[in-house]
Amino acid sequence: MQLELTAQAKINLTLKIVGKRTDGYHELETVMQAINLSDSLIFYHRDQGFELTVEGFAPTGEDNLVCRAARLIKEYTGVNKGCLIHLKKCIPMAAGLAGGSANAAATLQGLNKLWDLKLTDQELLNIGERLGADVPFCIMGGTALAKGKGEELTPLSSVPEMGVILIKPNFGVSTAEVFKRFADVKTKKRPDTAAMISAVGSQNVVEIAQNLGNDLEYVTLEMHPELKKIKQQLKDAGALGVLMSGSGPTIFGITETYQRARKIVKTLNITDAQVIATSTVEKNQRNNYKTV
Repeated sequence: MQLELTAQAKINLTLKIVGKRTDGYHELETVMQAINLSDSLIFYHRDQGFELTVEGFAPTGEDNLVCRAARLIKEYTGVNKGCLIHLKKCIPMAAGLAGGSANAAATLQGLNKLWDLKLTDQELLNIGERLGADVPFCIMGGTALAKGKGEELTPLSSVPEMGVILIKPNFGVSTAEVFKRFADVKTKKRPDTAAMISAVGSQNVVEIAQNLGNDLEYVTLEMHPELKKIKQQLKDAGALGVLMSGSGPTIFGITETYQRARKIVKTLNITDAQVIATSTVEKNQRNNYKTV
């Protein structure tokens, strides 16, 4: 048996730091949104052994969350089966788009299907939490409010299909360093989670764009001032709202439609960065298994 599964990236429509946990992590409150930018994973059944092959830029050993996810699901179930997974990378790495987490989520879902493990969604979410804060959302997809480290998920109504412009500079950002520096920063305007949830519920693209907010943005922009210029270019080009995703460095802009996003991308003159036009994704538009 062989099957193919997509692993979709995410953006944070809001990201608010609400406290520091006793385990060292920060307590978050974030509205997360899946987008139509994905890696693809093909699963091949084997009687024994595990192998990961990669097309594109990504590690192939234990540094890859695909390997760690496969190991954890085997430990959890005690299954004595093998597989080869071929990963085709399209989501930029170290971008604040949860590419690695999306791959881990797809691995859990794919192996659950390939090996006929019959694990529940809650079991997959519990395993995913052990792999990273964004993995549970990547399992759920769509639009959701995440709290805690990211593992406390509440599904929200789907946003209307919006255009999304992604600008990923050709450098990465240390998430740990961004969170460390946040403790010394007093942001002027805090994200309004309730307002964003209301905007999502009303299906109002303009309101969603107006309520974008990220506590970590000021920190990363101070570390990399060139991101401020990118934000301004997106605003000047006509994006309804502009924000940094996660701990960065990717900057995204919201537009009314995917077609509008494509038109704006053609007008941008940004070097040393990946510029991508895409769109938001509803929960029921993902996780369709394709037998190959």
